[in-house]
Amino acid sequence: MNFSLKKVLPHIFVFLGFIVISIAYFYPVLQGKEIYQSDIAQYIGMARQQNEFRAETGEEPYWTDAAFGGMPTYQLGANYPHNYIKELDRTLRFLPRPADYLFLYFLGIYILLLVLKIDYRLAFLGALAFGFSTYLIIILGVGHNAKAHAIAYMPWVIGGILLCFRQKYILGFLLLAFGMALEISANHFQMTFYLLLLVIVIGIVYLAEAFRKKKLPQFFKALGVMVAAVVLAIGTNATNLMATREYADFSTRGDTGLTISPEGTPEKSSGLDYNYITEYSYGVLESFNLFIPRFMGGSSAENLGTDSAVYSQLLQLGANPVQAAQFAEAAPTYWGDQPFVGAPAYIGATVLFLFVFALFLVRGKLKWWVVGGSLLALILSFGKNYPFEFITRFFIEYVPLYNKFRAVSSIQVILELCIPVLAIAGLSRLFFREESSERKIYSLKWATIITGGIALLFLLLRSAFSFTGASDGVLIQQLGPEFVRALKEDRKAVFTADALRSLIYVLLTAAVLWFFLKQKLNRNMAFLGLGLLILFDLVGVGKRYVDSEDFVRSSVVNRPFQATEADREIMRDEGHYRVFDLSGSPFNTARTSFFHNSIGGYHAAKPGRMQELYDFYLSQNNLQVLNMLNTKYFIIPTEEGAVAQQNPETNGNAWFIQEVEMVENANEAIKALDGINTKRVAVVDNDFAEFLPKKQFETDSLAGIELVSYQPNELIYNSSAEKDRMAVFSEIYYPHGWQAYIDGEKVPHFRANYVLRAIMVPAGEHEISFRFEPQVVKTGSSIALASSVLLAILLLGGLYWKLRRK
Repeated sequence: MNFSLKKVLPHIFVFLGFIVISIAYFYPVLQGKEIYQSDIAQYIGMARQQNEFRAETGEEPYWTDAAFGGMPTYQLGANYPHNYIKELDRTLRFLPRPADYLFLYFLGIYILLLVLKIDYRLAFLGALAFGFSTYLIIILGVGHNAKAHAIAYMPWVIGGILLCFRQKYILGFLLLAFGMALEISANHFQMTFYLLLLVIVIGIVYLAEAFRKKKLPQFFKALGVMVAAVVLAIGTNATNLMATREYADFSTRGDTGLTISPEGTPEKSSGLDYNYITEYSYGVLESFNLFIPRFMGGSSAENLGTDSAVYSQLLQLGANPVQAAQFAEAAPTYWGDQPFVGAPAYIGATVLFLFVFALFLVRGKLKWWVVGGSLLALILSFGKNYPFEFITRFFIEYVPLYNKFRAVSSIQVILELCIPVLAIAGLSRLFFREESSERKIYSLKWATIITGGIALLFLLLRSAFSFTGASDGVLIQQLGPEFVRALKEDRKAVFTADALRSLIYVLLTAAVLWFFLKQKLNRNMAFLGLGLLILFDLVGVGKRYVDSEDFVRSSVVNRPFQATEADREIMRDEGHYRVFDLSGSPFNTARTSFFHNSIGGYHAAKPGRMQELYDFYLSQNNLQVLNMLNTKYFIIPTEEGAVAQQNPETNGNAWFIQEVEMVENANEAIKALDGINTKRVAVVDNDFAEFLPKKQFETDSLAGIELVSYQPNELIYNSSAEKDRMAVFSEIYYPHGWQAYIDGEKVPHFRANYVLRAIMVPAGEHEISFRFEPQVVKTGSSIALASSVLLAILLLGGLYWKLRRK
């Protein structure tokens, strides 16, 4: 018993240390403050309607009318029945945000390093190296929480895989099943896809080893265990996966059938556009900012301070000190290939030195899958940049799902994971493995020559760089060539400062290892020295971009948008209608969704047909199309501020039409909307011809249909007509889940006007209702329940077996 406690106690202290460090780094959370995250502000705007409905009724709507005219909430934080993995995840994230994600970073990599049989002290250092990597910190600053969430669980998955390959099947199965279940529940499939690429590399390395040693049966047995674990993990997330898959076909990631652009030229019909996918492509030379943080200037809004050349030049141009200081705090120092960069993806001079050191010292499978995965990630992160563009094109054309994701530079998260792992494995060999002193000194010598030489070379050749940014031409026009000259001086200055900084960290790290090898430092002192170097190196850079100034009162976070007089004027109208906000970019903001039912919104996967409708008509303010979407109010920008403008011509919530125009496909359907009177004519695909007994309807001045009850997941109308009529509803047609009823009897409904719902209404007076009853939630929840029960049984069985064995 005492022996067991002695083994567990160090891990308890490490666990507590992670808690303390996570809170200390984000210490304003102790003051009740929260970090203001721009993406989370948009999410709050998008999700307000569903959250308020849930709070008021205790029900989950699964549909919101607050954005894009209406869409499922599957990608807006919907809660599903029997989602016990999500409850486990919430338990693990017990710290206040964003300290909870930093804690998950630490915990995940610590588990992986323990699986690799790394001493807990070195595993602790590895956790610091991974968790404080600049990219992982900056995504917390801007609110890429789902991305951070998925990254944090990657090490769990890899740890489970490695245990299975080491024939520790029970423990490997359980760690992989739980890790993969948590990874999927994080709901960032792009990160999970990148993890899959790394797993394939690991599999290839182990397959080659098994083939060489004639151990293929053991390999395939481990593979079978892993497949079972992943299938079970998928089952626990069945609802989310099935709902996401269903919505993906409806979104901009799917295929609407449209093959033309607004100009009439052909466009790609499936997946994302090549230029959109590769817009954020990492520059080949820019990759050195993994080692020298401001190699390419750092951020697109870097704080240069009042001792900068930019500040002085602005004063000479006539700016007052306050204006000059404000500009210098967010100067466009970045001069790389990407449109915008919030911070460099700095891994750390100390960590990269240890990585290079490990390349000489570590042998075997670990080294090869780390190097292979890192090279693949680095090459793919270059995207459209020469000379690796052909690889990106190959992946987009032939690798399933790759064309569903944008911002290819984000695959460098694999580097963020792999490099610290090998770096710590190298230290483990140095401190705990039987290696000759000559080999250790040889590895140290070449690591110092390579990394120190790179830093020194850039210091000596710094004048060879142009330091010219993509936006410098605009700045010359606005502020003159002397300002840009001053900006280039500052870019050169931060380049020089950080190259010298990296060189110093390389030499200090090399000195710690040298003194240990010469027995001038004992092991614990060397650990302490390395830990301090890793902390000061990474935290020093991370604090440039995310610090206490980013924290605000909770009330500001929970209510990120403030109502204008235009918003208040519109909200006095208690009817059901939509708002089109022209005061900004309507399809790239959730501000309007926070207050109103909006035509626009903010989402990475917008409803595909609504995006196309925007591209063809809404961006041109086509009034007939806006009318059919029940756009009762516009928010118009003026010199005095935004004002509300009422649209008296709106079609309303529902209307009877007089004529149907049948079309063959999506191309004809969207073109047919140009110039028609949407109050009188409806455009219907031939796919729905069976629901239309006739195409012409007589005028009936007494016929009418009105909305009498509205909830996001149920709408009720009363209708009255002397003859059978076709009604069009200003609600988005979604082919899965919405059911139409007339007097309680289910009836078919169909798509009209490219995006709306329509129904045939018999003569007389009737109650018409639409209810959102997604079958995918019912089916998925049943699978999730069964999978969760099975996983719990296997966990208990595994623990019982281990205890019996002991």
